[in-house]
Amino acid sequence: MSEKKMTSSRRHHLKSLLLSIAFGLMDAEAKQLVVSKEAHMSENCPALDLPGSTQELQELCKKLHQQIDKIDEERYDLEAKVAKSNKEIEDLKIKVVDLQGKFKKPALKKVRMSADAMLQALLGSKHKVSMDLRANLKQVKKEVKEESAEQVGDWRKNIEDKAGMDGRKKMFESEA
Repeated sequence: MSEKKMTSSRRHHLKSLLLSIAFGLMDAEAKQLVVSKEAHMSENCPALDLPGSTQELQELCKKLHQQIDKIDEERYDLEAKVAKSNKEIEDLKIKVVDLQGKFKKPALKKVRMSADAMLQALLGSKHKVSMDLRANLKQVKKEVKEESAEQVGDWRKNIEDKAGMDGRKKMFESEA
């Protein structure tokens, strides 16, 4: 708290000084770029003097095509090197991530959980799903089973009743 706060006029003055220095540096950098560009062009691209005859023009074109081919080969080689370097960088990044992500998995404990609780844990509290399997089953009447048991026990009586034409008639009437 013993430090004094900078006044706004002092801050404005320092800011303007920094901006003026930065502007001067940017201006000097732009001038240096123009000078270096001119030096490179004068070194690699001499002044073009066009010959008068067609034979000399053809030779000049052939020479320019050879230079273009040479530059294209260099460009292709550099692109291949850059692509290879980029692939190596990506592989190294993947290795770093793999090394950072290694940890021991904890031993899982057995948990006794009902089907409803498991579905609620998986689907969230929004969905309430009940696994009541008995609700979906058909109900069977026990009376039907008892009647069929009586019919099985009386099989001799049924045969005697159904014997002859009258018995067959009764059988069709009882079924219908």
